[in-house]
Formats: sequence, C-alpha cells, structure tokens
Amino acid sequence: MNRTVIGDVELVLSEPVEQEIEWIGQKELIDQVLASWLVVHEKDLPLCPRLVGKPGVGKTTLGYAAARAAELPAYIHQCTMDTRPEDLLVTPVLSRSGTISYHASPLVSAMIQGGVAILDEANRMSEKSWASLAPLFDHRRYVESVVAGIRIPAHPQFRACVTMNDDASTFEVPDYMLSRIQPSISIDFPEREEEMRILRYHLPFATEEIVKLTVDFLQDGHKYGLPYSTRDGINIARYACKIASRDSKPSDPVDWQSLFQQVATSILGED
Repeated sequence: MNRTVIGDVELVLSEPVEQEIEWIGQKELIDQVLASWLVVHEKDLPLCPRLVGKPGVGKTTLGYAAARAAELPAYIHQCTMDTRPEDLLVTPVLSRSGTISYHASPLVSAMIQGGVAILDEANRMSEKSWASLAPLFDHRRYVESVVAGIRIPAHPQFRACVTMNDDASTFEVPDYMLSRIQPSISIDFPEREEEMRILRYHLPFATEEIVKLTVDFLQDGHKYGLPYSTRDGINIARYACKIASRDSKPSDPVDWQSLFQQVATSILGED
C-alpha cells in the first residue's frame, strides 16, 4: 500500500486499475483524447475532455485505452448522486485502535502519482461535489481537502477525463464546470464490422451464429434509435452461450434463433 506525505499529513494512496482492455475501432476518438492531453508549450496546460454518449457505448473503456496509449497509470472513480467532496478527495478512516488515517481517492492518487483520473458517470454528482474540483480543472491545478486540512497540487503529468451518460437520470452540470471540462467528445454506437469485432474480442468462445444474431439485433436497434448498447449485446450472447452449454450435449444442435429471443427478453425485458 503506497503512502505519501503532503504537508504534515500522511495519505494512503489508491492503486491504479490494471486490466487488459482493448479499444476496437474508432481510433480517431483515442486521438482526440490524447490531443486534449497534449502540452505544446511551457505556458500550456492539458485539457480535461468529457466523453459523452449513451450507457454501454464504451466511454470508460475509451478513457482507459487513452491512458494506456499515453503510458500512464489509470485511476477510475465511480461517481454517484451520493458522492461527497471528501469522497472525491480525501476520506478519514477510523481504525480499531482509534487512530485516524487519511485515504486519498483515485482522483487524488492520480494527481499525486502523475496518472490519469477517469471520473466515471460524473454528471450524476451534485453541484457541491463539482465545486470541490473547480481549482483542479483550471490554471490552478490543485484541490483543497477540508477534512485533512491540506492543499494538494497536481503532478505535471496528471491528466483527467470525465464520462457522462446521455440520458435522463443525471444532474445538470454547472456552467462554470462545463467551461473547465472541455472538449466534449461524443461516442456513438459502433458500425456493424466494429461491433462484430468487439463481440468476438469479448466472447472468443461464442459461436459465429450467436455473434451474428446479436450484431444484427443491435444494428437494427441503432438504426431505429433504440437504446440497446454493445454491452447489452455482450450480455445477451454470453448468457445464451451459458444456457446452451448447460442444457445441451456437445453433439446436440442448438436452436440459436429461439434461444436468442428467449435470452434477449430476459436481459432487456418484455418491451
């Protein structure tokens, strides 16, 4: 467990996320994120892009893939409507012995270690939480922890992005923060061939028939503006493979069409 001292306060740091995740297709999106993080002059500062799209289109994966492309450790903070400023920054933890230790959030750990912070589903946070990040995402590049009583500057290599779901279950982000988290990068549903590659990557054990049925279904959904995501498709195909494996002998033929309809209803609901 890594620790560091800021002022006279010892902080316990969060660990970066280590996953083997590949971003498939739409390479221009990674290029846009990397361009926003670029520093082109000693007076220049990196930007903090917001990655916007429907749930399940790969916003978090894009941020993580960009961090890997930049060869920086990635720290992911999952935001909710209950996220408090201290959750974003430093949280005091009381031990059994009665002593208090201060734990740095993934965001603050990225700031200290010079990594990438991904604030996931950031537009679920309240304005009070956003306000604690205002000095971080402008020329000041620091945060102030009231709980620990310290100011924490960002490492020169620190980079950040925020993901935002394009749906009705989110808060409105205050304008003073929107002006700080730019540019806005839109992630749309993938094209057919890209979606096929994504399913094959995540489901190397799936038959070609179930992959094709799933992609056909998803592409029809995209065409008609239905909110079915690639994540939904992966879950449908994965569940179908599990049921086929459990209920059939290796020599038995599988009616993938009927099984797909059954599983899609189970995953997505009757509607």
